Amino acid sequence: MSTTELASAQQKLDRNGFLDLSVDPTLDLVAEIKRLKKEKNAVILAHYYQESEIQDIADYIGDSLGLSQQAAKTEADIIVFAGVHFMAETAKMLSPTKKVLLPDLKAGCSLADSCPPHIFRKFKEKYPDHVVVSYINCTAELKTLTDICCTSTNAVQIIERIPKDQPIIFAPDKNLGQYLIKKTGRDMVIWNGACMVHETEWSLLWLPNRVFCTRWN
Repeated sequence: MSTTELASAQQKLDRNGFLDLSVDPTLDLVAEIKRLKKEKNAVILAHYYQESEIQDIADYIGDSLGLSQQAAKTEADIIVFAGVHFMAETAKMLSPTKKVLLPDLKAGCSLADSCPPHIFRKFKEKYPDHVVVSYINCTAELKTLTDICCTSTNAVQIIERIPKDQPIIFAPDKNLGQYLIKKTGRDMVIWNGACMVHETEWSLLWLPNRVFCTRWN
């Protein structure tokens, strides 16, 4: 790789999200990654959604919070997170002294992106007496506007522990928010955000039943 090629790739980093460099076709990528991982004292985290080839070279595979918690327990100096932005941000929060690398800087999450912090800040100002509960799959900046962070596992318990007379804003996942309203009976203000992947999955699960009903009713 020439210095000219590297300089050109660096100039396009903001556009591409990664360094688009040519790779020697004779190079054993798995062996090279393992060599660099050992040399740099790095740990590789791969989310469940990653392709099998990436999972095969990962040290840990799991969900976003679990991976960050696992990495925090290691003696690694560098965390390579094969995931999206908010996952890498969470890893940095739990491991502030470790360097966190995100292979693709444009790896975003539609749920996190559906709640821009600068817009949510103005939304929050309309409800000054409300406590903000946010699902942990959100940006670091949104977390700074949040009073309580929850996971899908403990969300019900957290909502139930908030005093009945305390009004609540829930963000950013409207589907989890609606579930919590149904489960706890609390009347919450719900931010209108959603995950495109989960919305699509739900549509695909719902569609066959809809087709069946259309044909037979």
